[in-house]
Amino acid sequence: MRAAPTEPTTGELAHARSGRPQVALTFHGAGDLGLARRVLTLLHDRGAAATVLAVGTWLQQYPDAARLVTDLGHELGNHTWSHPNLAALDEASVRAEIERCRDRIAAATGGPGAFFRPSQAQHATPVVLRAAAAAGYPRVLSYDVDSRDFTDPGPAVVRRVVRAVTVGGVVSLHLGHPGTAEALPGLLDDLAGRGLAPVTAGTLFA
Repeated sequence: MRAAPTEPTTGELAHARSGRPQVALTFHGAGDLGLARRVLTLLHDRGAAATVLAVGTWLQQYPDAARLVTDLGHELGNHTWSHPNLAALDEASVRAEIERCRDRIAAATGGPGAFFRPSQAQHATPVVLRAAAAAGYPRVLSYDVDSRDFTDPGPAVVRRVVRAVTVGGVVSLHLGHPGTAEALPGLLDDLAGRGLAPVTAGTLFA
C-alpha cells in the first residue's frame, strides 16, 4: 500500500494533501469580541473547529479573547502584533511583530500558538519565512480560498465564494464582520452537504 503524502515540516502551507474530507476555516482575529463570541460559539455548537490567527493588539484590548478561542475548542495562532504590511518592514521589524504577538499568546495560553500567518499578504516572502522560523513558527499558514469577507460584500456572497473550497482547502475569513457571522450557518450547511468536515489547521495538516 502506498503511504499517504506527508505535509511539509517547514515553509508555507495552503492546501493539505492527505485526501481526508476536511477543510480548515481560518479567521483573522480582530474586531468586536461579542461578534467573535457569536461566531466561535456557533462553530462549536455545530461541531466545527476553526483556527483563529489573532492580531496581538486585539488580544491586548480583550484579555479574555485568547481563552475564548481555546475554551471553545478552536486553535489559536499568530497574525502579527499590529497587522502591518510586512513587505514594507526590515527583517528585524518583522520578527519583532511576530515575537510580540507570540509572547502575548504565550502569556494567555502557555504556548506560542499553532501557526503564524503574515498580515496584509496571502503568501510569505523569504524574509517573513525566516523571521517566522526564528520566532518558533517553522510552518507559516496561508490559504487557497479568500472569502474577501472583510470587504463586507454580504452573507450570500461570502457563502458563494467559500463554496469553491475543495478537500484539503484552507479558507480565509474574518471575525468582526457581521456578514461573515450571518453567512456561517449556510456555509456550514454547504460543507456538510459535500461531506467536508471543518477542522483546525493543525488537524488538517497533521
